[in-house]
Amino acid sequence: MLGTAVVVVLITLASCSLIPGDKSAAEAPTVVVNTAGAWRPGLSVSMPDSLAADFTQLQPQLAGQVGMAIMPVGGGRMTVFGDWVSGIAWSTIKVPLAIAALRRDPQGGTLEEAQAAITVSDNYAAEMLWESLGDGLEAAKAVQDVLDEAGDATTGVAGPRTTLDYQSFGGTEWSLANQVRFASRLPCLPETSKVTELMSSITPEQAWGLGVLEGTAYKGGWGPDDQTGIYTVRQFGLVPVRSGMIAVALAAQADSGSFDDATAILSRLAELIGRHVTNLHGGTCTPQ
Repeated sequence: MLGTAVVVVLITLASCSLIPGDKSAAEAPTVVVNTAGAWRPGLSVSMPDSLAADFTQLQPQLAGQVGMAIMPVGGGRMTVFGDWVSGIAWSTIKVPLAIAALRRDPQGGTLEEAQAAITVSDNYAAEMLWESLGDGLEAAKAVQDVLDEAGDATTGVAGPRTTLDYQSFGGTEWSLANQVRFASRLPCLPETSKVTELMSSITPEQAWGLGVLEGTAYKGGWGPDDQTGIYTVRQFGLVPVRSGMIAVALAAQADSGSFDDATAILSRLAELIGRHVTNLHGGTCTPQ
């Protein structure tokens, strides 16, 4: 474990165009990276001083590998802290899946499955949503289209861009940076309001992490490594702040390997964010 390493990525988007298929904002970021003790030549670093200082103080106490990314809704500077960078999406992929399924079914025939997949993270309901989108290739493309629309041109849902089979959508590799970028545009995309409403009604049993912050819409995902059994727990959501909303993505692997310890780490990260909500710059957008 890199228990004391800190990674910070700052990304400035040139625009927040939300035209479906427009990748200009994602293709031309300014990226600044700092790994503690390993500076890259030619790069400079800045970050919110108070939040960065508190994270640096907290991280050694967390007993695990962690990642935290923050970005204003609608676009802006992205800040990523920690030593966890990317991993399996697990059930967080159910958000773009539910969006794709509800768009395909404007009569609401899949609303019950979407509600179960988001609010209680029901896997069978998610499979029904996937099957409602057509065969494996069609389903993968429909979910991929949602990610592409949000400016995530690099994540590949199970299917043509990956080595996964068409049913392994939960095994999609989704980086922390790409996930928070998706979250920052989520409320700006057309026909997403129902899913964000469902993200505000997560079952109390899953109200760890961002669930400790009042008024937050979020979705979690978790699962063990096939070989080590170590749980990865991750989560992303929308947190209200004085100037609008911020998008947040969190991830943790506890040194103990347990699910409970990893969720406790996410809760401590969320509490850290909660102590700084008055200082964090948010954004707004109008759904299309």
